Amino acid sequence: MEKRIIAIGGGEIKNKTTLEIDRYIANLAKEHAGEKRANALFIGTASHDSMPYFNSFRKTYTSVFDIKAEVALMVYGEMSLEKIAGKIDMADCIYIGGGDTVFMLEKWKEFGIEKLIIDAYEKGKIICGLSAGAICWFTDMYTDYEIMRGQSSEYVLKKGLGVLDGAMCPHFNDREQDFTAALKKGVIKSAYCVDNDCAIEFVNGKFTKVISAGGKAYMVSLDGQEIVKQELK
Repeated sequence: MEKRIIAIGGGEIKNKTTLEIDRYIANLAKEHAGEKRANALFIGTASHDSMPYFNSFRKTYTSVFDIKAEVALMVYGEMSLEKIAGKIDMADCIYIGGGDTVFMLEKWKEFGIEKLIIDAYEKGKIICGLSAGAICWFTDMYTDYEIMRGQSSEYVLKKGLGVLDGAMCPHFNDREQDFTAALKKGVIKSAYCVDNDCAIEFVNGKFTKVISAGGKAYMVSLDGQEIVKQELK
């Protein structure tokens, strides 16, 4: 049984800028579903359970790919843990939306859903996520947590779930200058750096390939004072 994570650097599902990545995910979900109609569960905790965000997800996954779209709501107490556990159990694919990563992980732990999501990954359900929903799987996350709260003007490194080794920087085409400055300060040693409209796939914890809808992905590190930027394929 393969365990798979597709980490999307960013993009606008509403405007279908990630459509080719979504097509790849949808095909995997259908393969996982076999003879039955595939089911995709959207978890929008990082966006405080934004329903417009879920509706954009549904318009792509249901209207374009004919996959049943479900949503898990936990920020405002609309659903019980038992109900969400049932949705996770039925899902072929779990899609974790972008937003406030640290808030999301804190809410998952408080609600008791963190273990359920990791268990779903261990059972071979297709796991994918964009921005916050991508970086949360790594040991370290390069995040705008403090910027969002007005606490700092700099990105910081926070601990993720640690399912995947290393660190990830999303929206790299927007954050490259800040990220390389952080490298030179010693904040971080290296990371997978993924543009908007690009994703990196991991199978059984190992990087396997890039799925692009226009963006690129890199492994970026510091060698002495020189930035080393290796494009991933």
